Amino acid sequence: MVTAVRPLPRPVPAAPRFPSVRHLGPNWYASVMGTSVVATAGAGLPWHPPGLRTACATVWAVSLVLLVVLLAARALHWLHHRDRARAHLLDPAVAPFYGCLAMALLSVGGGAVTVGADWTGGAAAAVLGAVLFAAGTAVALAAAVAVPYLMAVHHRPAPAQAGPVWLLPLVAPMVAAATGPSVVELLPPGQPRATLLYGCLALFGVSLLATLLMLPLVFARLLTGGPLPLALTPSLFLVLGPLGQSATAAGRIADVAPGVVPAPVADGAGVLAVVYGVPVLGFALLWLVLASALVGRARRLGMRFSMTWWSFTFPVGTCVTGATTLARHTGLTVYALLAVVLYGLLAAAWAVAAAGTVRGTVSGELLAAPRPAPAAPRPVTARTR
Repeated sequence: MVTAVRPLPRPVPAAPRFPSVRHLGPNWYASVMGTSVVATAGAGLPWHPPGLRTACATVWAVSLVLLVVLLAARALHWLHHRDRARAHLLDPAVAPFYGCLAMALLSVGGGAVTVGADWTGGAAAAVLGAVLFAAGTAVALAAAVAVPYLMAVHHRPAPAQAGPVWLLPLVAPMVAAATGPSVVELLPPGQPRATLLYGCLALFGVSLLATLLMLPLVFARLLTGGPLPLALTPSLFLVLGPLGQSATAAGRIADVAPGVVPAPVADGAGVLAVVYGVPVLGFALLWLVLASALVGRARRLGMRFSMTWWSFTFPVGTCVTGATTLARHTGLTVYALLAVVLYGLLAAAWAVAAAGTVRGTVSGELLAAPRPAPAAPRPVTARTR
């Protein structure tokens, strides 16, 4: 007599915890960057209408809350969804966004010193700014090395895949170079201040030279490969980041150089702020017009909202701060007017991106799994005699 053996029931896999953060990528830090730059760029404008300072301080407080929430959510992502986190690192389209983490830390830290003191007080703002600057600089340097290493060893992207997103980990040290001068003034006079200021110059060089190597690939891909896919077209604005941020960094280094470094070096920094900043900001305006034309084309073809729309915020904000520093160092009204006009564009772009993000988060669309790419159509064949 044969007795049938029933198979043991398979264990039902436990449902993953915190499913809402499973597909939360590092690109979400762009919302922190875009929010904080509205505060810092507005606080530094040559024109100060009543209420602007209070509004900027409030926006900075919102960026600080966003940073804390995203840091916690990303920690849950790494803790409970490590498979997706590793997949992000090995995805050449996602890994460069780890530069956004560094820039989020740095931009909120810089805002703490310039405008956050209105909420926290001077001493607390100084501590917060210094801590976020140190953490952001460390992450920026790590991303500037780790992401190109992953691209060379694991990603192996083709030249046709080159895009503005590749600039993100490389521009992060430039954000540190632009933020560092505000921290310099918090240090004791003498060696501490001079060391940090020279460190900012080194960060400026690291980012500038790396960007000069990468930017031709991006430009060549655009001219030879045609327009980017509709969803990625807003990323063209990312090219403005290293341009505006480097002009800002040069100007802010020149602002604090007198009395910190020898007079010839301080005078040279002042000359560099103008001789470098003017042509670079000019190219940034050219790229702004080109990118806007391509975005307008994509919009007419049906481009929908996505997190890439935050590319319209932080890069434009760097051009605002770059124009502000040039207005200060040249004394020309035209740069002050340019800063105000660009800030109006920044504020409008932030409002659109923030509204779309809130709407997409509430509906769950932005936190859903990526949609699979549509299958390529099967070739049509015809019988011949």
